[in-house]
Amino acid sequence: MSLPDATFHAVDRTSMSRQAAQSYVDHLERRDWPGLAALLTDSVVYEMPQTRERIHGVDAFLRFNIEYPGDWHLRLRRVVADGSFAALWLDIRVGVEQQDACVWLEVSEHGLIRKIVDYWPESYDPPLGREHLVERW
Repeated sequence: MSLPDATFHAVDRTSMSRQAAQSYVDHLERRDWPGLAALLTDSVVYEMPQTRERIHGVDAFLRFNIEYPGDWHLRLRRVVADGSFAALWLDIRVGVEQQDACVWLEVSEHGLIRKIVDYWPESYDPPLGREHLVERW
């Protein structure tokens, strides 16, 4: 029995979104900036609701991560994908401090990440020094 075309397309998009999500975490953890850039659309949007910050574009997003302070590490606890969306549950460590975060990804029809929404457990004021990369809302 074969899947109807619409069902096959949804399954294919879901697989593509799951793969993009797993690769996203892998490239970030390895600090593989060219590999990470290859996963993103040029116009990627990154949002952090707790600090009301938004970053536009792959170059600013890469710089944000390259300049992020501390010895941070990511471990993927779970990924759930459906069509062009993926949700990640991450174990994030900076030094000895551990936090969980949820990240929502929106993936294009070409398998590139076009939007990232990064939810942290508590609201906080953003650290100084990244005003040149973000807009507040």
